[in-house]
Amino acid sequence: MTDDQFLTTTRATYAIVAESYARVVPPVQEDIEDRALLTAFADLVRAGGGGPVADLGCGTGRVTAFLASAGLDVSGIDLSPEMLAVARRDHPGLRFSHGSLLELELPDGGLAGALAWYSIIHTPPELLPRVCAELFRVLRPGGHLQLGFHVGDRRHHRTEGYGHEGLSLDIYWLPVQRVCDLVSGAGFEVLTQVLRDPAARVPQGRVLARKPA
Repeated sequence: MTDDQFLTTTRATYAIVAESYARVVPPVQEDIEDRALLTAFADLVRAGGGGPVADLGCGTGRVTAFLASAGLDVSGIDLSPEMLAVARRDHPGLRFSHGSLLELELPDGGLAGALAWYSIIHTPPELLPRVCAELFRVLRPGGHLQLGFHVGDRRHHRTEGYGHEGLSLDIYWLPVQRVCDLVSGAGFEVLTQVLRDPAARVPQGRVLARKPA
């Protein structure tokens, strides 16, 4: 699949589900474990002196808003204009802009922190090294990265979700160790790896890393 193909299908799907996504996906505050992990990320960014943070693939801005409430200077970037419209409506005090993980319109070393919370899951695995290289490029030395993703080793083609049918969206489930290897291969130091709910139908993975100072 080419860059244009997967970006086009991902953008088209989230154009359809943007409003319903905002209604059915719960706030971060309702998940104790994720709240703790995201708070730790925010604490590390602040302990490193603070600075700009980007929520990459921010969707409707629910995690962006949580990080802002945790004291971070955070803005959101997303591929979908419709998701961004919901984010701007629901979080009018925050900054949101359009962009792709494959080619971020951000300066080299400009970020103190970067979050990709379930935004790498639609990227074909062969393109993930390019995404990780982009994440490394935009973070300053000592900056922190946190990733969230589905755990497994397969491609899941989704045709329904968030109250809609007739969708067409690929979701890639990735082993935690493979994500750690991708991050390490881009130059990051892996600090923490978490496997959530290993017995669940779809386990969840979290990786926290740092760009060497």
